[in-house]
Amino acid sequence: MAKGRVVSLLAEILAHKRAELARLGPAPRSSFEPRSVSLARGPGEPLRLIAEIKLRSPSAGSLSLALPVRERAAVYQRAGANMLSVLTDARYFDGAFEHVRQAREATSLPVLCKEFIVGERQLDWARASGADAVLLIVRCLAPPELDALLAGCRQRALAALVEVSTDAEATRALDAGAEWVGVNARDLDTLAMDAERAASVLDRLPPGVTRVHLSGVGSAGDVGRLAARRVDAALIGEALMRQADPGPLLAEMRAAAG
Repeated sequence: MAKGRVVSLLAEILAHKRAELARLGPAPRSSFEPRSVSLARGPGEPLRLIAEIKLRSPSAGSLSLALPVRERAAVYQRAGANMLSVLTDARYFDGAFEHVRQAREATSLPVLCKEFIVGERQLDWARASGADAVLLIVRCLAPPELDALLAGCRQRALAALVEVSTDAEATRALDAGAEWVGVNARDLDTLAMDAERAASVLDRLPPGVTRVHLSGVGSAGDVGRLAARRVDAALIGEALMRQADPGPLLAEMRAAAG
């Protein structure tokens, strides 16, 4: 995919999301109690694994539909996932807030709502659907928006995983008070993967910040390499979503996590 098309796609997604937000009605009252969420990795502890439910992506196309959301979430828990990540964007990822609810009801794991969040009403929907955490993407938000959304997360007892790609974005996240910082090995503008860039940004985060590696984790070997670095957790998406039965691959990754 040409760079210009990728850049316009990200802008297109955000424009659609802001229009969607304007039409989004009030969220129902939440019936879910927040679950304890911690990805911090103590000395000698294994790398935490976040297993993702994503039915489609603009770059990869359709992924495995062999298991319904509830069953896939249960398989992830049995295979050793520490947390679930659930895509909720409908237009580009075939997701829904209902998928968060289904994953939450099928497991005892905390759930991350992975969405292009641009307004607080989306936080209400994430919370009402059973999310315990949400993704906030620095590249998609002006500094005042990021500040307001982080404050909104605290008000709703939602943890915030703040996604960055560069040192400059990491500085913005930290200045806004982010406690969990996820570094994406995939550049959102070009879709190019650069694991070493991600590792360098992660290594330079200050002590006390929970470090999460995002994208490009496809094998037990990848997990083992991350487990040997200063990383608390890794999010695993398409590698698992390409599997009709993701249990064996995730179990291998769990064994390699330390």
